[in-house]
Amino acid sequence: MSDTAVKTPAAAPPAPPAKHDRTRLLRVLAWVALLVVLLAIPLYLDAAWLKAGQYMMIGGVGAIGLTLLVGQAGQLSLAHAFFLLAGATGYTVLSGPADDERVIGLGLDPGLSLLGAVVIAALLGLAFAPVSGRLRGIYLGVASLSLVFLGLYFGQSAETLTGGTSTGRTPEPFSLFGFPFTNDGPEIELMGVPIRQAERLWYLFLLLTVLAFVIAKAAVRSRVGRSWRAVRDNEAAASVMGVSVTRAKAGAFAVSSAYAGLAGAMTVLWFDILKPDESEFGTYGINISIAFLAMVIIGGLGSVPGALVGALIVNGLPQVLSLYSADLGWFSGTGDGALTPILVSSFVYGAAIILVVLFEPGGLAALGRRITFTGKNRHPEEQGR
Repeated sequence: MSDTAVKTPAAAPPAPPAKHDRTRLLRVLAWVALLVVLLAIPLYLDAAWLKAGQYMMIGGVGAIGLTLLVGQAGQLSLAHAFFLLAGATGYTVLSGPADDERVIGLGLDPGLSLLGAVVIAALLGLAFAPVSGRLRGIYLGVASLSLVFLGLYFGQSAETLTGGTSTGRTPEPFSLFGFPFTNDGPEIELMGVPIRQAERLWYLFLLLTVLAFVIAKAAVRSRVGRSWRAVRDNEAAASVMGVSVTRAKAGAFAVSSAYAGLAGAMTVLWFDILKPDESEFGTYGINISIAFLAMVIIGGLGSVPGALVGALIVNGLPQVLSLYSADLGWFSGTGDGALTPILVSSFVYGAAIILVVLFEPGGLAALGRRITFTGKNRHPEEQGR
């Protein structure tokens, strides 16, 4: 080779990952700080505010399951209310006393009953696989909506399981390894604050929400999550790559249903009664399915943290308005057209959906990434459609 040959310049060394590591560290610290705050909240807020926070966590668990199905797997579902009812009924029947002549109860441990309710909801979601595997888009949404009406019929007809629409039935109080999450049992104080039923249920719901969040994040980063996104983006291409489209859709529906079942068991513990709806609008009606869909749209389709933020808005706003209205004299009208906290909240999150669709289709999750300057570096599993 001649001395005049042009030498190829050596490739530049890769940039040090210090900035990426620093961003990740700050994110971890932010999550830890948030967890510490949530653990300390029962020491400073009264039972009414804790009750409102528990309802937000119920919405968060259910919304995580739906964002996995709609945002990650690309399957539109309006059946979330049905699986909430399945989880609520499953827990109540499994843990109910076996000697009650009016309703059926198996007398199982409440902890096992909670797990059993999740499994029952997952199996019902899996049973819907022949339908979810063949339909997509609006057709799947309409087909899944039929489950809500099926749940309405089931709740009204199976009185030996649900207790019927007139009286319902009371669920067995939750306990774990013999420790009751009620005012019974040992008296506990933390920093001079008695830890009673409201505080105990707060910590129980917080534990369930954290577990749901961690499992969902692990799922979307795993091979299962990649198969969901492949099916969402292009079913034909996913099949060529060796992904079983039918199995991926069935798995996504089962996982989402399990999350809804857990939210349903939390709901019956929150209300302290299982009472089926008298119409298609109620605790387990169409309005609940729409509310969960609003949560994932506002939070950002496919974003697990965004689902929690969406639940904070949709489930939290009516609770907060109700608590403040007593002090400020709001919603005092008595006419048929009087505003209520639920009605105002519906206007607010309805407007939020319109704004998200028009200006930020990625939802609040995408907006948050843009504000923190990490949007261009986000992981693929955090992206919706």
